[in-house]
Amino acid sequence: MPATPPTDRPYPTLRDATRIWARIGLLSFGGPAGQIALMHRVLVEEQKWLGERRFLHALNYCMLLPGPEAMQLAVYIGWLMHRTVGGIIAGVLFVLPGLVAIMGLSWIYAIWGDTGVLEGLFFGLKAAVLAIVLQAVVRIGSRTLRNPTTVAIAAASFLAIFAFGVPFPVIILTAALLGFAGARAGLAAFDGGGGHGGPGGAQVDDADTLLGDETPAHTRVSTGWAIRISAVFLSLWLLPVAALFLWLGPQNVFAQIAGFFSVMAVVTFGGAYAVLAYVAQQAVETYGWLAPGEMLDGLGMAETTPGPLIMVTQFVGFMGALRDAGPLPPLLAATLGGLLTTWVTFVPCFLWIFLGAPFIERLRDNHALTAALTAVTAAVVGVILNLALWFGLHVLFTEVRSVTGMGLDLDWPVWTTLDVAALLLVCVALIGVFRLRLGAITVLGLCAAAGVALQLARGAGATLGV
Repeated sequence: MPATPPTDRPYPTLRDATRIWARIGLLSFGGPAGQIALMHRVLVEEQKWLGERRFLHALNYCMLLPGPEAMQLAVYIGWLMHRTVGGIIAGVLFVLPGLVAIMGLSWIYAIWGDTGVLEGLFFGLKAAVLAIVLQAVVRIGSRTLRNPTTVAIAAASFLAIFAFGVPFPVIILTAALLGFAGARAGLAAFDGGGGHGGPGGAQVDDADTLLGDETPAHTRVSTGWAIRISAVFLSLWLLPVAALFLWLGPQNVFAQIAGFFSVMAVVTFGGAYAVLAYVAQQAVETYGWLAPGEMLDGLGMAETTPGPLIMVTQFVGFMGALRDAGPLPPLLAATLGGLLTTWVTFVPCFLWIFLGAPFIERLRDNHALTAALTAVTAAVVGVILNLALWFGLHVLFTEVRSVTGMGLDLDWPVWTTLDVAALLLVCVALIGVFRLRLGAITVLGLCAAAGVALQLARGAGATLGV
């Protein structure tokens, strides 16, 4: 680290930083946009560890990576401040509260999920989640789609994934190459980046922060370091996966979970909501680990607990192992499935940061990288719109059919199966989010209460023969 920090304040110790990361982890509600805003407020405005330019540069890199950008941003900044151990502490503390909360809620869901009160609770949460996902489309789109070119990329992305079933990684790679080529060609449409909800807040110059504009010694590119860190984290990630395939066979649910979420860790670019579109389709339609409604229940859990929104994958692994426990007690198998999912989802995130961040620190003024990010983020708007539509179909209709032919591959509702109560609740959630501008936690709480009240009313009506 620099021998003389650029301010007169003492450089934070690892213990001080650990307290700050624990605070951020416990308060990290609101999805990636809220978590990024929280980190900006605490780390840039309050602590003044780093300034706007460095914060946004780190965020831009994390947005280009597969996986949860908010968690990876925490690892990046922890690494900048206190080397590898600082990054590990920041990442673990960012994930741990959500891991514990989702695991507890998954147990409750598995044991009592078919009771009337919990059915009503999750019925209400689904409506709120749909409104929040639509809000994410609007928020990201308003900050990203600033010219006809980015609008066209978003529209093409939506049509490709919704109507033609183009694989998500192909869409993201195409957008990144398009942005890179546009920058090299000098097109103004690719000048500037987008974000998953900008951090906002006060502007803090890098020179006025603890890190300043200096490049700490440990951030310099080293071939030996790259080889060592790759070997360590690739072993932690892939050796357990290989062991499960060899020991249990490729058809075992634990091997499938390890394999699927390992692939997801590599190919799912564009932030949590884009990841969920891929996970939902594969987990529901390909593996049959859970039903579309249950995927929405899990997303409601993740929305109401701290930590990365992608923690919903723990619920997916939990339910998949619960239903295919083999010789193990179902809840033990489910717990192991959830923990395995979390391990193979987040261990690669540390690898991407520790391996790539030293190179990215050397590219803080690279316009081609920023342009690729702009195009990727525009494409992600279309992907999230597809997610919102997919969720909406399964919230509002009890039957959805797959339509194929003439190159098309899309879901279409059976209009006679429209759930009027769900439609009314979604309208209430949309009013709360867009008109009244209520926070996500408030909307989730109100819709959950309304869902419980509706379920109790239905039960009372059934009892009275109404």
